Amino acid sequence: MVKRVSLWDAGCPVARALDVIGDWWSLLIIRDAFDGVRRFSEFQTGLGIAKGMLATRLRDLTERGILESAPASDGTAYREYVLTAKGRGLFLVMVALRQWGEDHLYRPDEPKSSLVDTETGIPVARLEMRTEDGRPMDWNNTRVKKIEDR
Repeated sequence: MVKRVSLWDAGCPVARALDVIGDWWSLLIIRDAFDGVRRFSEFQTGLGIAKGMLATRLRDLTERGILESAPASDGTAYREYVLTAKGRGLFLVMVALRQWGEDHLYRPDEPKSSLVDTETGIPVARLEMRTEDGRPMDWNNTRVKKIEDR
């Protein structure tokens, strides 16, 4: 088995982010946390993930500041996993993945879940990137200014 290489010290923010959340189990745990899942047993049942694998992912996400362990909200002796501010900062990443999946991984007539405004029930608008002055941007009119470009 190949040992996983850490990207924590990489000069690229994408590489560093993938070091923290770059496997599907971590992203699915984060997705479920946004959907209100909090307890180990709920994550395990909903995802069908092995207990050892889940324990490892939850520990890693907690150590990296994405989740925190807190006393159960119902006063029982259980612990719950809740998103930290750093974890909640991943919301736009999750929405971007969702919208990409909707655009490219479903047939036009295939049913799928949708992200809606809790107040109105209306679907959330598409994400789009803009300049600071409001102009729309895309991949072909941006570039990464690398550290050596300074």
